[in-house]
Amino acid sequence: MLLAAVVSAGVAMSAWSLREHILSALVAVLAVMVGLLLLRHRLTEQRLAAERRHLAIAVNNIPQGLVLYDASARIIICNQPYIEMFGLSPEVVKPGCTMQRLIGHRKETGSFDGDVDAFCNAIIHKVALGKATRQLTEAPGGRAIEIINRPLKAGGWVATIEDITERTRADEKIAHLAHYDALTDLPNRLLFRERLEQAMKAVRPGEQLAVLYIDIDEFKSVNDALGHPVGDELLIGVADRLRSCLKESDIAARLGGDEFAVIQTAIKSQSETTELVDEIHSAIRRPFECAGNLITTDASIGIALAAGDGLDLDQLLRNADLALYGAKGDGRRTYRFFEAGMDARAKARRSLELELRQAISDGSLEAWYQPVLNLETNRVSSCEALLRWRHPERGMISPAEFIPVAEETGLINQLGHWVLNTACAEAVNWPDEVRVAVNVSPIQFRSQTLALNVAAALAASGLSADRLELEITEAVLIRDDEAALEVLHQLRKLGVRIALDDFGTGYSSLSYLQRFPFDKIKIDRSFIRDLAGGGASSSIVQAVVNIAAASDMMTTAEGVETEQQRNLLYILGCTEMQGFLFSPAIPAVEVRRLLLSHRGKAVSAA
Repeated sequence: MLLAAVVSAGVAMSAWSLREHILSALVAVLAVMVGLLLLRHRLTEQRLAAERRHLAIAVNNIPQGLVLYDASARIIICNQPYIEMFGLSPEVVKPGCTMQRLIGHRKETGSFDGDVDAFCNAIIHKVALGKATRQLTEAPGGRAIEIINRPLKAGGWVATIEDITERTRADEKIAHLAHYDALTDLPNRLLFRERLEQAMKAVRPGEQLAVLYIDIDEFKSVNDALGHPVGDELLIGVADRLRSCLKESDIAARLGGDEFAVIQTAIKSQSETTELVDEIHSAIRRPFECAGNLITTDASIGIALAAGDGLDLDQLLRNADLALYGAKGDGRRTYRFFEAGMDARAKARRSLELELRQAISDGSLEAWYQPVLNLETNRVSSCEALLRWRHPERGMISPAEFIPVAEETGLINQLGHWVLNTACAEAVNWPDEVRVAVNVSPIQFRSQTLALNVAAALAASGLSADRLELEITEAVLIRDDEAALEVLHQLRKLGVRIALDDFGTGYSSLSYLQRFPFDKIKIDRSFIRDLAGGGASSSIVQAVVNIAAASDMMTTAEGVETEQQRNLLYILGCTEMQGFLFSPAIPAVEVRRLLLSHRGKAVSAA
C-alpha cells in the first residue's frame, strides 16, 4: 500500500513537472507572441505615421487648395494652400471642423459675403445627388479663385480650390486680342460689326445712326519713305485723335491698314455728322510728331446714315464703303455722304480699272507732248510728256479720269515706267537742244527703284541724261525727311535735270529750295490765270521768279493762254511758258514735225 502510494506520488510529481515545463514553454511562446504583436503594432503605428507625414507633405505641397469632407460635411483633410489662399486660421480649419464653420470663418475674414447656410446646403444637396459644383470667387488681393466640389463614391466629397488669376488674365488677353487691334487698341473689324449690330438695334424713333469709313491719305507713301515704325506711330496718333473727337456712346475702330471706322449714335440730323467729320478732319490735319519726323496728312471719309427698323448691316457698310470710294474719286481730303447713284459710279470706276490694266498691255496708251517755249529766244526748249488713253469704244479718255484710278490701285508705277521709257526713246529723235520732261508721281518717287528705272531708260534709249527733266510735285516733299533728299541726290548724280512742279499749290516747302538745288520751278496755272487781274497773282509770280533767280533756277509758267499773260511773264522775268497760246499737247508725230520745221529759228505763239 505504502509502495503504491509512493509510486502514485512520484507519478503525480512527474506529471506536474511536465505540465510546469509545458506551461513555462507556453508562457515563453505567449511572451514572444505578445512581443511580436507589440513590435508589429509599433511598426504599424510608425508606418502609418510615416504615411500620414508623407500624405501631409504631398497634400500641402500641391499648388491647389484641397479640402476632403466626410458624409457629415466635416473636414477630414484640409491643406495649407487652402488656408493661405483665403487667409484663414489653422486653429479653426482643421479635421472635424464642419463646412458651415469653415464658410462662416471665411465670412468673418472677408473672403465670403453670401448666406453661409444657403451656400453650404446647396453644395451638400448637389453632391448628395452625385453632382459636381463649380464656383468662382475672389480671394483677398483680388485673386480669382475657382472651387470645384466632386462627390466621392464612398460618401463625402473633395473640394479643389485653384488660383486661376493668371489663367483668367491670359484668357482675357486672348479675348481682347481677338476683338481689339494690337497696334491702336481700338476695336477691330469683328468687334466693330458686333457693336454696330447692337447700335442698330438701339436706334430710337426720331434718331439716326451714322457709319463713317475713314481712309488716311498717302499713308503708303509714309511707310515707303520713312518705314513701318514711323507709319505705326502715325496710326497710333490718328487713333488717339479719333477717340478725342467722339462722345462716350460713339465707337471708333481700326478695320486694318490705314482704314478706320466710326459709329456715331443717337443723332437727330445730318448736320451733327457733318460737324463730327469737320472735327475729325481738323484733328487729323494737325501735324504729327513721329520718331522725329513732322508728318502732315489728311483723310478721305465716306458716310452712310441709317434710321428706323429693317436696317441691313451689310448694306449699311457697303453704302459707307461706296461713299468713301466717292470721296477718293473726288480727289481725297474730303468727305461724301452715300447717294443712290454711287453704286453705279463705283462699278464704272472698277470697270475703268480693269480696262486700264488691259490698255497697259495692249498698246492703247499714247504719249503726247506739250512744247515749252523759251520767252527770251522764242524757241522750243523742251516738251512735257503727257499720257493719253485712246479707248477702243469711248475714244480719248481724260487723264483726270484715269490717273486717280491708277494712283489708287498702284497702276501708276506701271504707267510712269511706260511713259519714262517711251519719252526717252522718242526724245532721241529730237534736236539735241530740246529736252523732254516727264512727270514723277509721289508714289513713283517713293518706290525706291526710281533712280534705277531712270538709268535703265536712259541706257535703253541712248538719250543724254542732261536732256531728261523729271518733274516732281510739292506733295513729294510733304515730309522734311532725309529719304526724299537721298532720292533727289541719286537722280542728280545721274545727270538728269529736276523741276519742282505746281509750286505754291501744296505745302510750300521753301526749305527744300535751300537744301536741294532744283533746276527749275514750274508756276501753277492758277496764278497765271489771274495774272492780268492786278491782284496778288502778279506779286506771287514775281516772288517765285525772284526766288528762282537767286538760286540760278529757271521758271516755267503753266497754262498760258493769252498774249497779255505772255507779255507780263516776260516783264516779270519768267524764263519759259507752256500752254494753249503756243500749243496744246500733241502726238509724237506732230511734235517731230513741229521741231523740224522750226529747227534753228524762233517760233511765234500763234
